[in-house]
Amino acid sequence: MKNLIVTCLISAAFALSVSAATVDTEKKWHAVIEAISMVESTGNPKAVSSDGRYVGYLQISKILVRECNRILGKEVYTYDDRYDKQKSIEMFIVYQERYNPEGNIEKAIRLWNSGDINCMNRKTATNGYYNRVMRKFTAQATAE
Repeated sequence: MKNLIVTCLISAAFALSVSAATVDTEKKWHAVIEAISMVESTGNPKAVSSDGRYVGYLQISKILVRECNRILGKEVYTYDDRYDKQKSIEMFIVYQERYNPEGNIEKAIRLWNSGDINCMNRKTATNGYYNRVMRKFTAQATAE
């Protein structure tokens, strides 16, 4: 019985630490996510691009949903999850933690726009987008 109680306490502590890590990761990316969402959808989780390929708060494609599931090694997200603000944020974090583990803000913005893991070698293709997001990011930081 004592072992069972200890095991339960350890499991609970682990679950809390994982939850805290998730919250910390989301806090780390919060300002970037907010700036990107304003450029992508003006913060509208129901937004759809003119060609219909990108939807939701962060304008996520079906390809990105599949990539997040591949990274996670299981089917966690559906195409409908692109319309869910929280799930969109989770997918952003999954993608960034995999391809931008150093948490570089410039790389995060350029990577999100291009989907190209070598985006830092091809900056000219994403300069306009990067500048628009940075204006939102800076305005947001000034307002806080």
